[in-house]
Amino acid sequence: GAERSGAMAAAWPELEAAARERRRELALAGPAVAERVAAGGGRLPPELLELRLLQSLELSGCAALRELGPGLAAALPALHTLVLRGNALGPAGLGAGLGGPLPALRLLDLSGNGLEALPAALGGVAEPAPAGPAAFPQLRSLNLSGNRLRELGPGLAHAAPQLQDLLLSGNRLRTLPGGLLPPGAATAAGPGGPFQLLSRLEAADNEVEELGADIAALPALKSLDVANNQLRELPAALADCPRLKEANFRGNQLKDKRLEKMVNGCQMKAILEYLRAGGRGKGKGESAREEARKKKREKQQKKDSGDGEQDELEEASKLLVKVLHISENPAPLAVKASSGVKDVRPFIVCCVLKGVNLKPGNALKRFLSAQTKLHEDICEKRTAATIATHDLQLIKAPLTYDVQPPDELKITPLGRKEIKAKDLLCQLQLEAEEQRKQKKRQNVSGLHRYLQLLDGKDNYPCLVDAEGVVISFPPITNSEKTKIRKDTRDLFLEVTSDTSLQICKDVMDALILKIAELNRLTLENKEDSGSDDETDALCGPGNLNPSQNAQRVNVPLVVEQVRVVDTDGNLKVLYPSKTDLSTVASLLTVIR
Repeated sequence: GAERSGAMAAAWPELEAAARERRRELALAGPAVAERVAAGGGRLPPELLELRLLQSLELSGCAALRELGPGLAAALPALHTLVLRGNALGPAGLGAGLGGPLPALRLLDLSGNGLEALPAALGGVAEPAPAGPAAFPQLRSLNLSGNRLRELGPGLAHAAPQLQDLLLSGNRLRTLPGGLLPPGAATAAGPGGPFQLLSRLEAADNEVEELGADIAALPALKSLDVANNQLRELPAALADCPRLKEANFRGNQLKDKRLEKMVNGCQMKAILEYLRAGGRGKGKGESAREEARKKKREKQQKKDSGDGEQDELEEASKLLVKVLHISENPAPLAVKASSGVKDVRPFIVCCVLKGVNLKPGNALKRFLSAQTKLHEDICEKRTAATIATHDLQLIKAPLTYDVQPPDELKITPLGRKEIKAKDLLCQLQLEAEEQRKQKKRQNVSGLHRYLQLLDGKDNYPCLVDAEGVVISFPPITNSEKTKIRKDTRDLFLEVTSDTSLQICKDVMDALILKIAELNRLTLENKEDSGSDDETDALCGPGNLNPSQNAQRVNVPLVVEQVRVVDTDGNLKVLYPSKTDLSTVASLLTVIR
């Protein structure tokens, strides 16, 4: 035995340490792990199956990993979290490992594996209807995004009866719910039907041509995302989903233009009313529109009779943003994306925001902490998307979104000296580990999580300026070179993601809204700028006197459209396009 454990320690020190320390959590990722898995023939080391106390296991970013090996489920009965993201596991390779039940498993992440079918344990399409107890009785969240699934089988409902979140974005599904529900489910909805608890269904970026009426057979469905598919119409049955609160249908080819308008404006209530009224006639959407017109007319009359002061004030309190179109911009900024990014971090959205005021008091501090909060919340601790903000004046255009090997990519991170990306990650990993020890935490910190996003990648993503300087290394850091300071007026904003283009746009919408809110707060507070400079940025050009300051409050920020093109100059994305910023339309007036 001693000889064997000696050999194991040499090859897999992590496993030996986990056994010795009786660990409950283990995360294996990165190039070193990938090399050892490849050397082992694309399989996991058998010693892993001896860690019976494991409750959370992550093995990600390992392109060599083709099979889990038999008996994983039987050997690790306590697992509640199993993350197998970004490997090369096929249905057969998964099948053996997930062959037995995992009674405690609550989260299973199989995203980014190139799966063309589900393993038998998850009710693959070709499988006979399962009998006997559920294989995953406690499973709450299943992430299958970024695979190549064309259809799903009804066996999943049997295998995971408690499922709440089902993530299917970035596959090749044609219909939804499709094979997930047995035939006739639409009529048989009610207690005892499949997926009684499913509340979140995400299937953006597929090839969905049909959203079936049986969607109404999901009694708990609260959130539905089918953005960027090939839907031509929406079923009236959506109006029968009792709990549906939010849905994203953008980026489809809806035939009904009125419906499309509502979809782009995210008017959930109006959409459901419209569908309920059979998509025509005087649904409530219609009468609401009449109501709005009437109000507008009354407002106009009030104004004409000089009674419009209150309305004027309300109008003035709205946040304003003006969009400067590419066609009106003498020197529009463009970003060229190289083909290499699609395997590393494919999605990027950028824009320019002019007229920000960060000089007074704590304005800059508030700006930076707002960005941190967005990273925590909407960006899911940076794992879904990452924001970088730059001082536009310090950027030398044109920009290239590219990839470079870890030991060639050099950056001067915020508050540090120039360093190679590979060394920076090692440094941050050590710091994260140190942090964990100080707090005596067993689990993985937010910092650990986003460091793992690059595990196993041969190249790292970076945004490079015209002089070849790396100004951003997502999702890790941006550069000291383009850092925002108190006297920054114009910003270059970028959002990147390895998940989807839509999340980049949603985060960018939220970021612009937040900056507009902070900017108005700053202007209204008239804090002392902490500088002896009398011609304060508050008054902007022309140095207005204080009595004119009130009018400065509502000068709109200007958002300049930025194009992202491929190496041949073909447009990949333009932000903000007509449909962008619609998620925040109730709080932000966009002048286009």
